[in-house]
Amino acid sequence: MNAATSGVTRVLAVAALTAASQLGAAPALAISPPPIDDTWLPAPAPPAPPQPTVQREVCAVVTTKPGRAAEASAAPTQLADLDLPRVWQLSRGAGQRVAVIDTGVARHRRLPKLVAGGDYVSAGDGTQDCDAHGTLVAGIIGATSDSTLDKFSGVAPEATVISIRQSSAKFRPGNDPTGGGVGDVDTMAQAVRTAADLGASVINISSVACVSPAAALDDRALGAALAYAVDTRNAVVVAAAGNTGGASQCPPQRSDTTQGSVSVAVSPAWYDDYVLTVGSVNAAGEPSAFTLAGPWVDVAATGESVTSLNPIGDGIMTSIDASHDAAPLSGTSYAAPVVSGLAALIRARFPTMPARQVMDRIKATAHHPPAGWNPLVGNGTVDAMAAVSTATDPQSGIAVPDPQPSRVPRPSRIHKPTDQRPTPGPPAPGARNIAIGGAAACVVVLVAALATSTATRVLRRSNRDSVARE
Repeated sequence: MNAATSGVTRVLAVAALTAASQLGAAPALAISPPPIDDTWLPAPAPPAPPQPTVQREVCAVVTTKPGRAAEASAAPTQLADLDLPRVWQLSRGAGQRVAVIDTGVARHRRLPKLVAGGDYVSAGDGTQDCDAHGTLVAGIIGATSDSTLDKFSGVAPEATVISIRQSSAKFRPGNDPTGGGVGDVDTMAQAVRTAADLGASVINISSVACVSPAAALDDRALGAALAYAVDTRNAVVVAAAGNTGGASQCPPQRSDTTQGSVSVAVSPAWYDDYVLTVGSVNAAGEPSAFTLAGPWVDVAATGESVTSLNPIGDGIMTSIDASHDAAPLSGTSYAAPVVSGLAALIRARFPTMPARQVMDRIKATAHHPPAGWNPLVGNGTVDAMAAVSTATDPQSGIAVPDPQPSRVPRPSRIHKPTDQRPTPGPPAPGARNIAIGGAAACVVVLVAALATSTATRVLRRSNRDSVARE
């Protein structure tokens, strides 16, 4: 084994919604998130760490080894099935603002429209990436091409990327030198609110909190922030499904999980009505061995053998470990930004289409599994050309009407007077510690805390901790 980074819905039309249910919509959840309660929505505030932090580890060292030079210059396999040259004749994501809530996005010449969105980790502006993860995610979404050097480009190269640094495995709370990183579901909630207020039309989240039993997870603030982003700010929220199979990853869940067998709560994915959750497939379209199953999985995209931007310098990279035998980048972390880029393409082409209709369109045009929806890939692998161009669902032939700037009613939720906001009790031990799987050299997790605490509220970077190479 070699360490490596690994990484809902409303109606387009009544007929289209009916067709989606016939194609195998996800069952009702046996484990459900808390009801959306608007009184938990974080107040608007400039991004800042909730407490002083210190960097306690060296930033990830990333290089492209000579043995991978040819691989890095080849057409990236994770985008090969998207037919981007044809898609770009219809849309390149112009005018869209895609927020990347992650470990920060380093400034790079191939991210010319990068916007600093703020920092919840340290005293930066969001454009520092010590973990070498957020830059990879951002590159998949919006990197520009440079045909003189390589064949890599992001899915929506004319989109603006907003970087919000929300987590890091390299930093610790200043008063906790043994802590497992910085970032939890509360700062995630604040970051989602910030992204929405900055005008993000798409929000990418490649971190997950995953615990068992589900009662251990209290993420009411995050639920309220997601509802605010979608229903009030009209943003599409895309999240990674999470990974399993490594010590630093999510607890295992049955690949055929059903309503009665769900055992792991996964946030933000379990807020399925507000989040488009993405699983990973390999280049052949088969579910990745590490992708975490769940009744909230909506679609899938390729998340193996990934190429993206190097946060150090101006190049690209295919692995973080600098050794010659470093395993390729893989994980649902890198499948999610493929779908975020696709959402930006759709929103640029259909600027009046509401967020929920964008999510529905991505699901309706996916390559549906033969047996219908399933917990590993949801409605299937995304089809960029169909989602951006077609006026009908290619599977059912049902016409999709021209998007209308109509307001879609949000689901019922709890409303309370603002002066009656409940005050959360003190967190259980380890409740706010983060477990972020990052690059091979920078994965720092509190596995013991996850195993022993029943109130763990960790965020895990949705990467594989290790990838076997033959």
